[in-house]
Amino acid sequence: MTSSMILVTGGTGYIGSHACVALAQAGHELLILDNLCNSRADVVDRLEILCGTRPEFIVGDVRDAAALDKLFACYPISAVMHFAGLKAVGDSIEMPLEYYDANVNGTLQLLAAMRRAQVKTFVFSSSATVYGHPASVPVREDSPRSATNPYGRSKLIIEEILDDIHRAEPDWRIARLRYFNPVGADESGLIGEDPQGIPNNLMPFVAQVAVGTRELLNVWGNDYSTPDGTGVRDYIHVVDLAEGHVAALDYLTRKGGLLTVNLGTGKGYSVLDMVKTFEQACGHVIPYKIASRRAGDVAQCWADPSLANELLGWKANRTLKQMCSDAWRWHQGGQTHCRIQSDQ
Repeated sequence: MTSSMILVTGGTGYIGSHACVALAQAGHELLILDNLCNSRADVVDRLEILCGTRPEFIVGDVRDAAALDKLFACYPISAVMHFAGLKAVGDSIEMPLEYYDANVNGTLQLLAAMRRAQVKTFVFSSSATVYGHPASVPVREDSPRSATNPYGRSKLIIEEILDDIHRAEPDWRIARLRYFNPVGADESGLIGEDPQGIPNNLMPFVAQVAVGTRELLNVWGNDYSTPDGTGVRDYIHVVDLAEGHVAALDYLTRKGGLLTVNLGTGKGYSVLDMVKTFEQACGHVIPYKIASRRAGDVAQCWADPSLANELLGWKANRTLKQMCSDAWRWHQGGQTHCRIQSDQ
């Protein structure tokens, strides 16, 4: 593959940093833009170790049109991977304006700058939240879309914007990658997820209980129509997810068009599956208690990833055991590692 410079927005965040490693391994030069609202600049030091060379890094915001124009004028950018944004569902309900500004307005400003610079290859970090409450599983790309919170709605709005852009200007090459539940960390333990405050997602909460930061895990409901009564989700290793982005970029380079695919494993794991597997990774019991169901939670949701396999030649290969082992390695070193926040 021909080397090219990829602009990675939100590249010091959780998923963005792992994508940077995968891009570097594929031979791409990196330019990271991040406003550091949910990450730290010293992540770049760790990326230098993992990538073998230090990525270019600019502190800046995707909503700053002048800064974007300067980047596109100064660097030979051939494509953009867009991870910058806010992602906590609960926060989005309390702060909808901030979410629409960061996610929708930020993406609009970025796309406008790309068009001014005539850079029209764009890989977008979307989400399975665009499916709302799926009527059936596994979830396919042609399943009905809806949104149940401002975060999910911001992703859905951006997806529609990208559809409109491609219809109006077919020379755009766009990938909409719908993530399911990214977990785990790079096997080196140098980069990983460590959200501020109370985690919104299961694995970081389990990990914090495992290291003693939190007393116990609340399991929200054990009376669902699932094998053990707890909710079932499609957890995907963040490195598999990152490799999916590289495969999508390669596809756009070769084929062009508007690509929309699920990135998941196609398997569902329950809350208690996660707890038991993490116990094996950390070597001790993780205390939990059963609590009432949370409003809006669905019993089960997992992807049909066959389209990504067919079009991209990509498949998630890492097991739940690997996800838990890599996450535990990261959290064990949390006192000495830089703390990377969730960005998607």
